[in-house]
Amino acid sequence: MKVAGFTIIRNAIKFDYPVVEAITSILPICDKFFVGVGNSDDATRKLIENISSDKIIIIDTVWDDTLREGGKILSIETNKVFDAIPKEFDWCFYIQSDECVHETDLPKIKSAMELYENDIDVDGLLFEYKHFYGAYNYIGIGRRWYKHEIRIIKNNKHIRSYKDAQGFRTVNDKKLRVKRTGAFIYHYGWVKPPQAQQAKQASFHKMWHDDEWMKSNIPKVEEFDYSNIDFLGTYKGPHPKVFEERIKKANWNFVYDKTKVKTNFKYQFLFWVEKLTGWRVGENRNYMLK
Repeated sequence: MKVAGFTIIRNAIKFDYPVVEAITSILPICDKFFVGVGNSDDATRKLIENISSDKIIIIDTVWDDTLREGGKILSIETNKVFDAIPKEFDWCFYIQSDECVHETDLPKIKSAMELYENDIDVDGLLFEYKHFYGAYNYIGIGRRWYKHEIRIIKNNKHIRSYKDAQGFRTVNDKKLRVKRTGAFIYHYGWVKPPQAQQAKQASFHKMWHDDEWMKSNIPKVEEFDYSNIDFLGTYKGPHPKVFEERIKKANWNFVYDKTKVKTNFKYQFLFWVEKLTGWRVGENRNYMLK
C-alpha cells in the first residue's frame, strides 16, 4: 500500500497558515507528499523547501485571481495537485493548510487504509472534526461548524475536489462512498493573531465575493473581532505535538463571553436538540456512509 499526502498553499507566512504543522502531522504515514505552492507575496516556497524530508514534492502553480465565486479556485488548485499524483499510489491523504492530525490517531488511520484498500465499494475515508476558535482552549460547538468530512480518497481521477475544496465528489457529482476512520482533524483556521486573521479575511473572501460585497462586509480594521461568535465550549484535551511550539508562542488574549451570544430562537432550539440527542437536524452530509 502506497500513500500520497497532498495540500495547497499560498501566502502561508503573510496569513500565518500552519501549513508546516499540517504536512508534518501526517507525513509519517505518507510515502510522498505533494504540495501545490501558489504564486505568493512571501517566502512560502522556501518555507516548504525547508521541511526536513525527502518525501516532499513541490508543484508550482499560478492561481487565477479573477475567479471570485464560491471559492471555486480552491477546488481547481486542489485538483491540479491531485491530478499530479502518479498511479502507483493507492490512497491520497488531503489535508488543508490549517488542519492537523494528532499523532495518536495515525495508527488507526493507517489501519483503515489497509482494511479498505481493495474494497471497490469504498471511495474514501471520513474524519470527525475539532474546530478551534479564538484561542487554543475554545472549540466550536454550534451548528455553523461541520462535524465530518472526507480527507482520504482512493487514487481515482474520477474523484474531484468539490466546490470550495471542503470535500470531494465524483466527476458526475455523486457523493463518495466512505467508511469512518474514528480519527479527528484538528482545525485551527480560526485561531491566529487578530491582525493575521483580519488580513486573511480581507484576502480569503475575495475567492467568494466581488469588490462591492467586500466593501460592505469586511470592515477596514487592523484586528479581527473574535467576540462575534455563537456557542463555544472549553477545550482541555491534548493538541498534536507538532502544534506545541505554535501554541507556546500565542501572544493574544481572547475570553469567550457567552452572555454576548446573539442567536434567534430557531437556532437555539436546534442547537439544544443536537446537544441533548446528538442529532443535527438538517445536517448536510457530503458523503454516503457505508
